[in-house]
Amino acid sequence: MTKITHGTIAAGHHKTAEAGIEMFRLGGNAFDAATAAMLASFVTESALTSAGGSGFLLAHTNQNENILFDFFSQTPRQKRHINELNFYPIEIVYGDAAQEFHIGLGAMAVPGNIAGIFHIQQRLGRLPFKVIAEPAIHYAKTGVEVGSFQHYCLNILKQIMVSSPAGKQIYAPTGEILQLGEKVVMRDFADTLSQLAVTGCQEFYQGEIARQLVSDCQEYGGYLTLEDLKSYQVLERTPLKVNYRGNTFLTNPPPSSGGILIAFALELLAKIDLETVGFGTSRHLQILAEVMRLTNAARKDGYNTNIYQQDVAEQFLSIDHIAQYAKQLTDAHKWGSTTHISVVDAEGNAASVTTTHGEGSSYIIPGTGIMMNNILGEEDLNPHGFHQWQENVRISSMMAPTIVLKNNQPEIVLGSGGANRIRTAILQVISNIIDFKMPVEQAVSSPRVHWENNVFNIEPGFSDSVIKAIDNDDDQLILWNTKNMFFGGVHTVMETSEGVISGAGDERRNGAIAQI
Repeated sequence: MTKITHGTIAAGHHKTAEAGIEMFRLGGNAFDAATAAMLASFVTESALTSAGGSGFLLAHTNQNENILFDFFSQTPRQKRHINELNFYPIEIVYGDAAQEFHIGLGAMAVPGNIAGIFHIQQRLGRLPFKVIAEPAIHYAKTGVEVGSFQHYCLNILKQIMVSSPAGKQIYAPTGEILQLGEKVVMRDFADTLSQLAVTGCQEFYQGEIARQLVSDCQEYGGYLTLEDLKSYQVLERTPLKVNYRGNTFLTNPPPSSGGILIAFALELLAKIDLETVGFGTSRHLQILAEVMRLTNAARKDGYNTNIYQQDVAEQFLSIDHIAQYAKQLTDAHKWGSTTHISVVDAEGNAASVTTTHGEGSSYIIPGTGIMMNNILGEEDLNPHGFHQWQENVRISSMMAPTIVLKNNQPEIVLGSGGANRIRTAILQVISNIIDFKMPVEQAVSSPRVHWENNVFNIEPGFSDSVIKAIDNDDDQLILWNTKNMFFGGVHTVMETSEGVISGAGDERRNGAIAQI
């Protein structure tokens, strides 16, 4: 692949990636491309993310600035009695696994995606909002064809997507869920974006849209108030930074959990010569399972309770703390509706952005086409139990947009969707590239594993002899028949020291790569 002239983008849909590429054609930079792709994804990947969701963007600028933009969800400022809430469980079955989530207006946290896009665009972008919104507006008006992955998502999330009249109008206009080849049309959302291009994000957080959302919450069982929306702020954080085999790993810092748990796992992997172990051997899978087990144990042993303390990262990644778990390693011989975008441009800028609306709350703000999130209904984001959250704090997330630097230049830009599999998916792709020297396409497509709560999920692609060697009485093995979005969607862009750019969209989540 030749050196880029403008930029490269890896995303969860080819039209998401194309929206970013169009910004390069118009003279934009990586951050214009990333924000345009984000807006487009609210249409092209509307089962996975929305303007009513939230996320993070990790930026590396050509001035060697590293910034984590935190526009994740905030908890409401006040609680209501549980009997007043519209909050109920549903079970989602995908592939060989099932997972329970809670939806309804009582599952909605304060959304950040719209504020985040405006903030990043004003801070680092070059093009006006009305320009970066044009591809998304066009897609929403004219429709996006339902492909096999979108069809799969719509069907497993059907009880969420079509539970409201507005949802039926978008996803089941004839009474049946959209079929392959039919189009998702979101005319209300096109009008909303056009309106935001004129009014700015104030309309969403303080205007008529906000008032409609708050009115419905108060009447039908949600938490959100106008003060919750008005007071929402995008936060700029210093990325978490660790060294892994001579590479600088940058990711999402606390209070989010995903980044620091990947960093912890990398610190453990650094104690092992994986190149000698070999990819896909029984020893390799045993090491991965043990690293995942130890990381989960460390999280439960104190991280969750100290998550908002100022020095939590320093303590959690300290030499002494790592050593306690590394000794156990060396002695030893649930789906998430999330999407990721990775962008690199010729100017030396890089953007790694992950957004989500959870699975969606099922509530669409009337007249806007915006599905709100169910972040307060995701078990993994509520480790102390539902409705036990602290008021008015930034919610901890597993999302971990990541950039790996070599000599202060972007080498790998990646991230993933996949709830509590985000961190294990990213960990394995980084290790595949750095430890096993795989090209990016192979690193992303290679089979993955995920260990949690004594259940070891294994994708197809490992030999029968390896599977037999790791079978034991301690863990339940689940052998998947096909690759699945359960194991994340690690859309990745990589640049070699010679300046050659390559990328890989993860097939597990319909990934696409585009370059100009």
